[in-house]
Amino acid sequence: MSWVFLFFAGLFEIGWAIGLKYTDGFSKPLPTILTVASMIVSLGLLGLALKTLPVGTAYAVWTGIGTVGTALLGIWLLGEPATAVRLGCIALIVCGIMGLKLAA
Repeated sequence: MSWVFLFFAGLFEIGWAIGLKYTDGFSKPLPTILTVASMIVSLGLLGLALKTLPVGTAYAVWTGIGTVGTALLGIWLLGEPATAVRLGCIALIVCGIMGLKLAA
């Protein structure tokens, strides 16, 4: 169950990372509320996952999911460049996440 908590914690991390872009410096109320709520849920789920998972593994996977998802949504939603090098680096992060899962 801890891995499920960790996966959803990572998804909510993506939500708050992308949400920060839409808060316009925390000047827009609705995006700000949703972003802060996403932060709280993400950290809460990470805390639940840490009950049984090693902190180094859980933190690395949590940030990895957030990094990959945020980078991909940046490409898709925000028009950031999708160069071969960038996509290759994202793939390396995914390999690292999978390796940590297999090693745990």
